[in-house]
Amino acid sequence: MEKTTDEKASERLAALQHDIACMADVCSSGGVVNDLPGRMTEGFSNFGIGLIVCHEGEFEFTLSGRTHKACRGETVFIPEGAFFSVERKSETLRLSVIVYKTAPIRYLVGTMVQSVQLYARLSPDLPCVWSTGCEDDIAGYISLIGSGEPQADDLFAVSERKMLLLSLTYRLCMVFSRKYFADGSHNARRTEVFLKLIQLIGRHYMAERGVAFYAEKLCLSPKYLSELSKAVCGYTVQELVFKAITRKAMSLLDSTGKTVAEIADDFHFPNPSSFGTFFRKQTGMSPQKYRERM
Repeated sequence: MEKTTDEKASERLAALQHDIACMADVCSSGGVVNDLPGRMTEGFSNFGIGLIVCHEGEFEFTLSGRTHKACRGETVFIPEGAFFSVERKSETLRLSVIVYKTAPIRYLVGTMVQSVQLYARLSPDLPCVWSTGCEDDIAGYISLIGSGEPQADDLFAVSERKMLLLSLTYRLCMVFSRKYFADGSHNARRTEVFLKLIQLIGRHYMAERGVAFYAEKLCLSPKYLSELSKAVCGYTVQELVFKAITRKAMSLLDSTGKTVAEIADDFHFPNPSSFGTFFRKQTGMSPQKYRERM
């Protein structure tokens, strides 16, 4: 006998509760559920990017000690590290929920993950609940991402899920940027410059490691750009470039058969030895040791 809609929603809710309890990399409702999982209701410290789309009903919650209310047609954004708990909820609820870690998709997201983390840190400058106009799209991503981890040997399913998480992350960056830049404040201007820097690094880090290159592209002095970057995200321009190189190098070592010499050449290092020294300084191990750990 085919399961009813409510039965399917209950199964999804149980799976979500289990994944959150285990702090899985991806905790997705995989569709609409009729309640929040017990761990979120009782209170939990968020360990990833957290989203709740409210399709029907309403609920009140505390986020890092402040009380908020979410209603139909609104999305709740839970920053990483924030403590979330539910204070009150209506009898009828229909929600789409996801909590996901960025680490497993970091090499795909690249420098853009800095944007997501930046927006999370901008709270309370950004509200934690509002109607984005993208509720159906966000819920659609959650449904497609599904609940439960794909089998590790099902490479198509694993890759598809990572790409869906990547797409959702880009959508969040778009939603956040539209909201944040609406006021045109000085802080918004600095953040806009930083995001342009992130985009430039994403395009040129394979060949360009010098701060002067990025400063010239943005018509700023290298000193000012590095100070701005440090103030906004905690890293200098060169540190951001080095992080991008390291993430990509790790990805190439993990997922390709390229030799260390070929990877060194991809990043325009003068020789494999200099690349090895760089990689060891960034990760604490040589490229060969990193690959052997697999």
